[in-house]
Amino acid sequence: MIAVIYVVAICAANLLVARYGPWVTPINAFFLVGLDMVLRDILHERYGIMRSLFLSAIAGIVSYAINPASGLIAIASMVAFIAAAFVNALVYQKLIDKPWLKKSNAGNVAAAAVDSVLFPLIAFGAFLPLIIGAQFVCKTVGGAIWSWLLRGVKK
Repeated sequence: MIAVIYVVAICAANLLVARYGPWVTPINAFFLVGLDMVLRDILHERYGIMRSLFLSAIAGIVSYAINPASGLIAIASMVAFIAAAFVNALVYQKLIDKPWLKKSNAGNVAAAAVDSVLFPLIAFGAFLPLIIGAQFVCKTVGGAIWSWLLRGVKK
């Protein structure tokens, strides 16, 4: 069920951006991407990093299939999420013996930085500092709230 929610949240975020443009990304970042970052940590903990990377690719394909006009958004999401997942995995593994909330949030801060820069650059073809900053803050805060809410689901 976690994998399904993970893919649906990415698809919803991609389709909202395709429909409303860059200004919806901070809202997505707080609610949907923050959730996905924490779900990725749960999937990482349960099944390993490769499955969450695979699910990011599936979500991009599904987003594109639902709305081909979201093509560049889906590609940007897939690239940014996979790059962010690698960064997250490096930090998460470095802190593997630490409490879950600490390693999840530390990994997600690093991942949020990568994702917040890559996504708008690819999706919109421009460096948008206000969007990048707003996304980073929203992903970090949203991820922290989601990690606290879902801390008991991790196993």
